[in-house]
Amino acid sequence: MTNLAGEDFINSQSGAKIKVKDSKLYSSQKRIIDIIGASIGLFALSGLFALIALLIKIEDPKGPIFFTQKRVGKNGKEFNMYKFRSMVADAEERLIGLLNQNETTGAMFKMKNDPRVTRIGRFIRKTSIDELPQLFNVLKGEMSLVGPRPPLIREVAEYTNYDKQRLLVTPGCTGLWQVSGRSTIGFNEMVELDLKYIRNRNTWFDIKIIFKTVLLLFGSKNAY
Repeated sequence: MTNLAGEDFINSQSGAKIKVKDSKLYSSQKRIIDIIGASIGLFALSGLFALIALLIKIEDPKGPIFFTQKRVGKNGKEFNMYKFRSMVADAEERLIGLLNQNETTGAMFKMKNDPRVTRIGRFIRKTSIDELPQLFNVLKGEMSLVGPRPPLIREVAEYTNYDKQRLLVTPGCTGLWQVSGRSTIGFNEMVELDLKYIRNRNTWFDIKIIFKTVLLLFGSKNAY
């Protein structure tokens, strides 16, 4: 576990630390929005959840409906993140043979035509439907509706101290990176967008990102 307790931020240009503090009002408002938003989302999308679960089982009856993966959250605390399974059941084992075909930069792995992705998986990844089970993580307080993408443990192992600043806040289902280009943006650009969000976040900023995410949900050309 990475110990990142505290709120000091390193400025890559000067080496100085930037103090970032959230008001109690903002923290309370953010948690209320998370609980209400996640609850409404799970209720309103229950029919879609059932349909996607059925389609996943029809294509691959032996595999699970949900995919659980260890991610790194606030202050380096690990948690199990939920997604609809969009890949073959042994996707993690196959990853080693694909690392040399990575199409993004830094600690992330992205591959546009990843052979591990199933047919229904391509659709739910394109529309970001595979991410919807993360609403359960939001209710549990492990994630927020808006925040930095929660990284994998192996990704954090490659982080610099500057990159680790992403872990000083609760990760989110969506964020400034996701609504700014997602898979077309490299790792370093993603870090800068996340830190920009962290420095400037407020309730109105969160609401704008949520609405932009909804608008992009079924029209994104950058998710894979």
